[in-house]
Amino acid sequence: MSEAVRSEPGFVFDIPVRWGDLDAMNHVNNTVYFRYIEEARAQLMLQLGLLPPSPRTGVLAHASLDFVRPVLYPATVRVVHHLVRMGRSSFEVEVTVRDAGQPELIYARGRNVLVSVSPQGGSQPWSEEEIPRIRQAFGG
Repeated sequence: MSEAVRSEPGFVFDIPVRWGDLDAMNHVNNTVYFRYIEEARAQLMLQLGLLPPSPRTGVLAHASLDFVRPVLYPATVRVVHHLVRMGRSSFEVEVTVRDAGQPELIYARGRNVLVSVSPQGGSQPWSEEEIPRIRQAFGG
C-alpha cells in the first residue's frame, strides 16, 4: 500500500516495488521511475486540491530524471518533492527517488515543472490564498 509521509522539508510519498516493475535485467525498469514520481505528484496534487473536478488543475510541463543506481526487488521507494521555485502560475520541484528504509540511498534525481491551468486550458496564476498552502505542502 502506498502512503503519503510528511517530512520537513518536502512532500514525501512511499511506494512498494512490485514484482511486475522489474525488467529482464531484474531491476526496476527506467520508465517505472517516472510512474513512481507520477503517483507521488498525483497525491501532492490531491492534497493541494488540483485534481478534477477542481476549478483548476496542474499540467506537467517538464520532467527530467538522472538514474543513479538500480532499484532491486524487494524494496520500497520514497519519492521526495522539494519546492525549488514558485512562479506566477507554476512551480518547479527537485525530485529524488530514494530507498524508504535507507533514505540516504538515492536511486534517481530529477526535476519537474507543474503549470496551473484553468478548465479552458490556459495557464492560471496562483491566488494569494493558494501560495501559502502550496508552500506548506512542501513543508515550508
